[in-house]
This record gives sequence, C-alpha cells and structure tokens, in this order.
Amino acid sequence: MLTATNLSKSYASLKVLKEVSIKLVPGQICGLLGRNGAGKTTLFKILCGLIKPDSGSFSITSSCTKPIGGIIERPGLYPYLNAYDNLKIFAGIQGAATDKHCIIETLIKVGLPLDRKDPVRNFSMGMKQRLGIAIALLNNPEYLILDEPFSGLDPIGVTSLISLITELAAIQHIAILLSSHLMAELSKCCHYLYVLDDGKIVNSGTTNQLVNNNIHNFSITATNISSSMVLRNYHAQLGANDARVVCNGNQIPVLLRELLAEGIDVTSCTPELSLEQLINTPIAS
Repeated sequence: MLTATNLSKSYASLKVLKEVSIKLVPGQICGLLGRNGAGKTTLFKILCGLIKPDSGSFSITSSCTKPIGGIIERPGLYPYLNAYDNLKIFAGIQGAATDKHCIIETLIKVGLPLDRKDPVRNFSMGMKQRLGIAIALLNNPEYLILDEPFSGLDPIGVTSLISLITELAAIQHIAILLSSHLMAELSKCCHYLYVLDDGKIVNSGTTNQLVNNNIHNFSITATNISSSMVLRNYHAQLGANDARVVCNGNQIPVLLRELLAEGIDVTSCTPELSLEQLINTPIAS
C-alpha cells in the first residue's frame, strides 16, 4: 500500500499543494481529477521522488527495489530509435534487465507490435503512450503513476488505453494512479477518485459514490429512442437517436430495464458530470 499524508509544497510564495492525503491499494485504479494547474503534476513528482515536499510524508509497502514506475507529463522517447531500442536504452538507465526476452515480454505486456522496426517518431500518440507505460514497467513496479495519459488521444486511442490500464490492474495487480481534467475518461476505469482543486483534495470517494451522489444528467443512445413512451415519465430531451435524461444515478438501472421492456435497443448510457460539480460538492469520504 502507498499512503501519502498531508503533503504540502510551495514554490516561492505560491503554495501548490496543501496537506494532500491519498492512498493506493494493489489492484486498484485511482483517479486524480483536477483543473490544469490544480497541483496534480507536483503531487506526482513528489510520489516519484523527483522533488521533495515541504511537509508531510508518504510510505510504501513493497518488496521491489524500485516500487514506483511513472510517466510525468509526456514520455521522453528517442524519436529516431525503434520501440525495442528505446526500451533497451531505458532498461539500462534504470538498471533493469536488457536481454531480448525481457524487452519483448514488456512490448507484449503493453500490446505493442513486435514487427515494427521503424523509428517511434512514426508512431501514433496512442502507441507512444503505450511505449511510455512499457518504460515505466521495466522494473516490474507495484505502483504505476500516469500523468494525463489520455491527453492528445482520439476516442479509439482512449478506449484502447483504458483497456490496457484495466488489464494491468486486474491481471498484474498493479496499483495505478492516473490524472486527468476530464471526468468521462476517469469514470470508465477508476475504482476511486480524488478531486484536487487549488492544491487541496476537495472531494473523494468510490467512482460509484461520486456518480450516484453528483450526476443527474445522462446521455442515452438508441436507434429508436424517439418512440419511447417510458421517457415521458422522465425529464428528457429527445433527439433522433439519443436522449438527455435528468434523473438520479440510482434510477438509471430501472430506466434501462424499462426501455428494454418496451423494445428500445439502448447502445450506450453515458453519465454527464462536470468537474465544477465535484469541486463544489462537499467531500464524500
């Protein structure tokens, strides 16, 4: 377990972290949600040992020599080298195994193709993110820290990266902490969420808790949704193939069953939650 307690950090007269406390548990994915400039990257740098806090502490329960792997901001790749050679160089820098078997095993772990021999400057943003995660995993850490991993990715890339992160937590039993300023990305993969604003944790709780307590708008997509009679019992704005419904989160399972019963083929139901709502709501736990 990784436990950070009352971490504070200032740069000159600007206090960027104010008594921040978080906890990471093996196999759990935690999200750190906050505006740009909220202090997310500073917290990650402290946890990765890149800078020291002014006060507070954190402890790690681990049997690894290097228990934390991370990507802070963007991965610093060698663009003129291929993925294999990038991994081999970073393995040497980190003191990890540099043999062919270990490098290939790491490439497979993050889902990168073994037949790509071209420079990584030709890679898509999603492939570069995967390679960055591969570098962070070279020492088989028990904790993985990812700073804005979805930045610059298209929807397909986001979905693919979420699948990888979920697999690393579930199969490798890695504790993962990732940040974003977008709720939709974190709500799809995180078990627990912390909301950071102006250097302080202003809300926290399981993802389900925050969704149920704070989300009242849902976007439901179905090809024949405009014919629904059930939605007349809800406050809903109907489109040709979608509806924006206002209700509590605990009503959604009932609504979806009712739609199915009347023959409405729902293809997606997405909660709509703004960061402002979470910032302005009293802390959940």
